[in-house]
Amino acid sequence: MSQEVIEYMEKVKEPWQATLCQQLRQIVHNAVPDVQERIQYNKPHFLKNKKYAAVISTSKDAVSFTIFNATELTLPKGLFDGPPERKTIKFRNGQQIDQSMLTDLVQQAASTL
Repeated sequence: MSQEVIEYMEKVKEPWQATLCQQLRQIVHNAVPDVQERIQYNKPHFLKNKKYAAVISTSKDAVSFTIFNATELTLPKGLFDGPPERKTIKFRNGQQIDQSMLTDLVQQAASTL
C-alpha cells in the first residue's frame, strides 16, 4: 500500500467519508490483489498492469468511486453514471455500500487489464 494514499486517506475531513474511502480502498485490494496505487490528480488511483482500474474521490457531500474498463460490465440500473468505458457511483452520508457487488464489478473490469 502506498504511503501517499495512506496520507490522502488521513486528510479526509469528514469521518463518514474517511471510513467510506477506506472501505472502497479495501474493496479494490480484495478484487485486484496485485493492484498498484498512487495519487494522481489529487485522488487515489488504482492500477493493474499500468492501466487504471479504479479511482476514489471526495467532494463536499459525496464520495465517488469510478470503475474503469467497464464497457462489458452488467451494472445495476440507476446506480452508475458516465461513459461506457468508466462508470462512477456516488455515495452520500448514511448510504450503505454493497461491498460484494463492487468487489465483483472491480474484479470483472480489472480481469482484462
